[in-house]
Amino acid sequence: MSDRRPARIAALVDGLSAAHLDGLLLTGLSNIRYLTGFSGSSALLVVTPRDVVLITDFRYQTQVAAEVGDLARVAIESSSLWTGLWQQLATHPALMVIGFETAHIQHRDFQRLIEAGARWQWRPTLDLVETLRERKDDDEIDAIRAAAGVATRALGNTLPQIKAGLSELEVAGILEKALRDEGSEGFPFPSIVASGERSALPHARTSARQIAKGDLLLMDFGAEVGGYCSDLTRTVVVGKASEEQRATYEVVRLANERAARGVRAGMTGRDADAIARQYIERAGYGDLFGHSLGHGIGLEVHEAPRLARTAEGALGEGAVVTIEPGVYRPGWGGVRIEDDVVLAADGPQTLTQFPRELIELG
Repeated sequence: MSDRRPARIAALVDGLSAAHLDGLLLTGLSNIRYLTGFSGSSALLVVTPRDVVLITDFRYQTQVAAEVGDLARVAIESSSLWTGLWQQLATHPALMVIGFETAHIQHRDFQRLIEAGARWQWRPTLDLVETLRERKDDDEIDAIRAAAGVATRALGNTLPQIKAGLSELEVAGILEKALRDEGSEGFPFPSIVASGERSALPHARTSARQIAKGDLLLMDFGAEVGGYCSDLTRTVVVGKASEEQRATYEVVRLANERAARGVRAGMTGRDADAIARQYIERAGYGDLFGHSLGHGIGLEVHEAPRLARTAEGALGEGAVVTIEPGVYRPGWGGVRIEDDVVLAADGPQTLTQFPRELIELG
């Protein structure tokens, strides 16, 4: 496995030159991990054309050495990371105009820039690193594929244990144990388990509601491997499905299948969204598909690109995106089927290999 970090930093430095910046202060932890490999929860990173400096605290003294190596100069700060930042910047007399990440800085830290850091000129930047992260390299795709495998195996191990009478929380516990047993390093987001009429809530909070025979049961969850995420949703019926449930499910299944097969690098996020949306609209369920078709995944479970009615940007080759059409009827229930798809040069490849057909439990 080759070390991709120097090339990522070089690409960022090219972006700094184009933006007329002497350097960039990074506060977004996922961006810091992407560039340096550091996975701790406390860090600041300064990138200039001649230097890379990572500032962290004593808790990570051993970890940062192992993860970052000699890629960057590491400063261990005993009091405040910001005190360490001012000290490091002061050693670079030619560093005057510095960018900062508007999407990853709290207001109190912005106040630090304009008050304690008043000797430097601070310029807002947006998505300088996120744009690089959108296109995944082979190692990143392998990590997401591994996380997808963990998620699908965990779901396969969970389904036989589900029965009427269990609560949504109990099912979430079974599922999350299965994820850990299969090797998930963590949970990219709180697992969603929603049953009956609650399955009509696209981002339901898992509750103590008991699952009844005949309920739709929606499970939306992910795994994490090597810091990279997967995101998978399947909707099943606990018991025997009604004709209405079957008909609704079939519309969503075919919308998912068409979009997962039809999405391509180079098309806009809007055009990708339309593949599923237009099919759902023709089936008469258009008003019940209120959210976007999908989003990028990687070090974060929600990142660029977007697959939505308002997304005019082109989808990049190597991006990994979710395909998650859904139909949600308040008071009745909802169906969502979600897969992770890499936009390869020769067409889309589905990473979450799990049946899309309707599953009836019990």
